[in-house]
Amino acid sequence: MAKYADKIEEIRQSAHALHASVNQTYGDSLPYGYHLDMVVNGIRDFGHLVCAREEDVLPLFFGGYYHDSIEDARLTYNDVMKEARHMLTVEQAAMATEIVYALTNDKGRNRAERAGEKYYQGIRETPYAPFVKLCDRLANITYSCSGVDGSNIRMKEVYKGEMPHFLTSINPHSSDSRFLVPQEAVLRLAECLIDDLEREEQNGVAWWHNY
Repeated sequence: MAKYADKIEEIRQSAHALHASVNQTYGDSLPYGYHLDMVVNGIRDFGHLVCAREEDVLPLFFGGYYHDSIEDARLTYNDVMKEARHMLTVEQAAMATEIVYALTNDKGRNRAERAGEKYYQGIRETPYAPFVKLCDRLANITYSCSGVDGSNIRMKEVYKGEMPHFLTSINPHSSDSRFLVPQEAVLRLAECLIDDLEREEQNGVAWWHNY
């Protein structure tokens, strides 16, 4: 990360500016870049557990910063590829764009339709997409557990209810490190929901052991 710090910062600033250009915010009034930085914090903390080679470092960070660019910032797949090509090699840009595409929700009338089996299958089949999606969920749960935003407090209950299905759905149980869902990151997520975790453990069921 130190070696590529300047390039990572370039990707960060580009992603922040993109979401600001469509007036997207996070929570009640935070700039959307706040969420992007939280997602990438997960990549910084746990990326060493999944990154298979040095050449994949920048695609991982690009995927984290741009993961909502198609879904929320009006970019197309080709737009994301062009952005990635400005900052990455051809091979890296292709990998980064596939991560972003995999994390883009399907068309749907509700949350269940937008994140159905086809969506999760795409995540499971795309290198690093399971990990980046986990970092995205970790960021959202961390914020929703902070208690500073009413809508995100409500979302905490949604995330809690989805947790077993979510972890099962993103995990291809592959020996390839690029597809790993690191338990260390899952445990960090569990710390944000500690009250519910303790209740589950008292009942003899710990969802984070069974994903």
